[in-house]
Amino acid sequence: MESITLGRAETEHGEVVLRQRGEIIELVVNGVFAMDSVDATSEHALADAAGDPPRRVLVGGLGLGFTTARLLDRGATKVRVVELAEPLIAWAQAGLTDQLRRISADPRVELVVGDIADELSTGSPRWDAILLDVDNGPSFLIHDHNQQVYAEPLLARALALLNPGGALVIWCETASPDLEVTLRRLATDVAAIRVPVSREGREFEYALYRVTAPIQRG
Repeated sequence: MESITLGRAETEHGEVVLRQRGEIIELVVNGVFAMDSVDATSEHALADAAGDPPRRVLVGGLGLGFTTARLLDRGATKVRVVELAEPLIAWAQAGLTDQLRRISADPRVELVVGDIADELSTGSPRWDAILLDVDNGPSFLIHDHNQQVYAEPLLARALALLNPGGALVIWCETASPDLEVTLRRLATDVAAIRVPVSREGREFEYALYRVTAPIQRG
């Protein structure tokens, strides 16, 4: 099936391409297939792990907008989305896909060009959830510099930005035992969530790691 390029741009971190094949939207980053609209099961699971209702949420990575849209549907009051690729936010604001248009137009959403690592390092607001979907996980990075996102110092900082009982949730394309070990050094309430997906006759699992911030007892 012939693909139509909706957007293409060079950035300091590589090329970003948004394209469409029939009804399928695809995102390619730095020459690597990042995601498409065929199955959003894991993106929805990421949003669902934020809590009920999610309220104030910080999201690392815009993608095609499935996680943010799900948060809005579940009643989030504020969603701050930090995206490294400036063209992707520009395409959202230009409404190149229906979902990106909807997200950009929602007053509860703040789209920010930046590195989530910098956001976590300098941020001060308290969040009810922080969702990290900035890469494929520590085992298969699109951008090498994202390794710091999965390292103990930044994860500890993310937990420090959460309200008591808040959730830090990390999306990975496959199970990451080393990441789980790191998270268990930082917190006692850590859950590994498997998300089974079927694609083109293949069965496989994505992984989410959910860490709950301690609730302070009076």
